[in-house]
Amino acid sequence: MNYEHNFNPTISDHDIFREMLEEKKYIGYYNLVNNDTSSYIEYAKTVKQTNIVVIGIGGSTLGTYAIYKFLKHSKNLDKQLFFLETTDPIDIKSKIENIDLEDTLFIVISKSGTTIETVSIFKYINSLVTCNKNNTVVITEHDSKLSTYAKTNEMKTFEIPKNVGGRFSVFSAVGLLPLAVVGIDIDELLGGARDIYDSFFNNKEAYHRLMKKARFFTEYKNSFNINVIFSYSSRLEGFNKWYIQLWGESLGKVDINSTRQGLTPIGIIGPIDQHSFLQLIVEGKRDKTVTVIKVEDFDNDLKIPSIKLDGLEELDYIDGIEFSSLINKQADATIESINNLNDIPCDVMTIDGVSERSIAGLMYEYEILTSLCAKFMYINAYDQPGVESGKIILKDKLKKSK
Repeated sequence: MNYEHNFNPTISDHDIFREMLEEKKYIGYYNLVNNDTSSYIEYAKTVKQTNIVVIGIGGSTLGTYAIYKFLKHSKNLDKQLFFLETTDPIDIKSKIENIDLEDTLFIVISKSGTTIETVSIFKYINSLVTCNKNNTVVITEHDSKLSTYAKTNEMKTFEIPKNVGGRFSVFSAVGLLPLAVVGIDIDELLGGARDIYDSFFNNKEAYHRLMKKARFFTEYKNSFNINVIFSYSSRLEGFNKWYIQLWGESLGKVDINSTRQGLTPIGIIGPIDQHSFLQLIVEGKRDKTVTVIKVEDFDNDLKIPSIKLDGLEELDYIDGIEFSSLINKQADATIESINNLNDIPCDVMTIDGVSERSIAGLMYEYEILTSLCAKFMYINAYDQPGVESGKIILKDKLKKSK
């Protein structure tokens, strides 16, 4: 008897891991943990400007912003990093008004080299200041039109590998170069990512943690199709934005059976959203998982002062408490209130502190988790056909409007 089928039964952890091992032979982000940083560090030493402006959008900026936002208040940096990433004219003008363009290095990033938003902003910058080999560096694919432009104008270029997608590119030149220029230790960044890589691919703690989480997310995706990250630190606001793009653009797909898949990402900040979104989590529809991210050491000893306020004496029990302790107790209270309900899936990630290794490890862990979920869902995590159609329509509309 001959037998053929197109069934897709639940795949085993062993089979998923074998596919991941095979995939990392041709999907480039996995191996960025072993990136040679020498060229970025050497270039960073030559930069004299004090303002560094990254011109890009989406995957070209979000990861870099996430790391810079997390670290900048704990580092003694002598350069400032700015991001021009939207065509909103108010945003462009307000940011540029606060930057000395004559003391600025422009880092233009576009994987394809033809990103309309990026080229539009770069054109505007060129109308204000002369962009040349002395103040402009380009990060793109080696054979893009932007690369050709840079070489024609003798501008320094760094390559984005073709097998590294934009939203997975933070540990390539896309993130490492601008971060190195402002003084962040990019070797420590890669070390943090490599810790997760080694733990996962050597079947250690990260392997078991991520396999279990990915399997739960995908096997219960029809019941809990919204994944909420509740980050208890304003420093993680950039990470939340990066996660939303990574998760949404990678997992909102049509699978091999032509069935629409998707896990909806939401990123919120505690304790701010403890007074708003938590109400929806606790008493709203049971369609959400919650991941609480805590920071163990905030590298800050700011305390609530022992000041008497007439009429508010009943709150004097907070006097002398460090704000870092307060925010972590607020996180613990949220976790306990969710767990007491017994019907909301919740996990807690506690990162050691404010360091390159901690934020890089967190981000690389989410890249691996994204790839795992895609495998369980029988989809391609690395394309974005739903985005491409909009780009084509936009291009056509702009040509017709001329």
